Amino acid sequence: MASLSGFFKGKRVLVTGNTGFKGSWLTHMLASMGADVLGYSLRPDTAPSMFFVTGLDKKITTRFSDIRDFGALSAAFSEHRPEIVFHLAAQPLVRKSYGEPRYTFDANLMGTVNVLECLRQEKGVKAAVLVTTDKVYKPTGSGAAHTEGDELGGDDPYSASKACCELAINSYRKSFFPPSGKGKQLFASARAGNVIGGGDWSEDRLVPDIIRSRFEKKGKLAIRNPDAVRPWQHVLDPLTGYLLLSKGLYEGKSEYAGAWNFAPQAGDMVSVKQILSIADSILGKAGYDVLPDASKPETKTLGLDASKAVSSLGWEQKIRIKKALEMAFEWYGAHYSGKDCAALTLRQIKEHAG
Repeated sequence: MASLSGFFKGKRVLVTGNTGFKGSWLTHMLASMGADVLGYSLRPDTAPSMFFVTGLDKKITTRFSDIRDFGALSAAFSEHRPEIVFHLAAQPLVRKSYGEPRYTFDANLMGTVNVLECLRQEKGVKAAVLVTTDKVYKPTGSGAAHTEGDELGGDDPYSASKACCELAINSYRKSFFPPSGKGKQLFASARAGNVIGGGDWSEDRLVPDIIRSRFEKKGKLAIRNPDAVRPWQHVLDPLTGYLLLSKGLYEGKSEYAGAWNFAPQAGDMVSVKQILSIADSILGKAGYDVLPDASKPETKTLGLDASKAVSSLGWEQKIRIKKALEMAFEWYGAHYSGKDCAALTLRQIKEHAG
């Protein structure tokens, strides 16, 4: 990642959603490479949060505001004059979307439209990566890994809202952002999900649930669907893909403007049950209860094909699933034992880059 470090040094970068799990890791990566980062986000909605635990509130300037507030967002763009934008702000939880569907569509779809409008107004932005999810594809039931050209869909409000984001991104690209010409602006969507790593305390996510059960002694772990298969990957892998993608866009590579999957090798698309088995091998054996919830159906098998990113971006999955869990549990162990998680975060970033 040495070339990335040299590239981002001194670049003005705006990150929406920088107080979230992925946003915090991305912000640490950018700051460690010398980027001039402005964050735009709501305050963290979990306590603890990676944002505060690792001192990001003291390391960069963050504008605490709602992605749905176009005036505030536009002002942030105008004042910071970013060259590169990463859009991660969202309502990110599938199960929460069943209880708050209107908010989910508003934050995800219209929040993305607000960012696209700011890109249209601020001509100094050369590259933008707008993050959606691996769940934008229409479920087929076949278990086959999705490629970028597969049909968009999504049955639950979260997945559907993110599929709508992809349509909006494509519409703006075709309508307002020609891929050639002087001063061109290029942007892409990035599709990844089921990322794991230290610092995530979200509800209804497997690793945070394991952490609450193991480290916080919050009771026996409850699992909805132990046979569900997902494209698990350490957060540093897809984020590196986002950085590589933004660099290519900034350099004017028009062929990079489009949709990109970032996902692990097929062997790391494992079941919840297999994740728990690996966790047992690292932390010691512990049981769990199976408590299905038929009222909120979930896709049994979800896989992505990232061959485009591998062949065109030179991206690779560097962290296999067992190592990813070891790194995550090391991070949480450090937190709960009072160690310096900011230093550990930077160490893991440096080791990954090497």
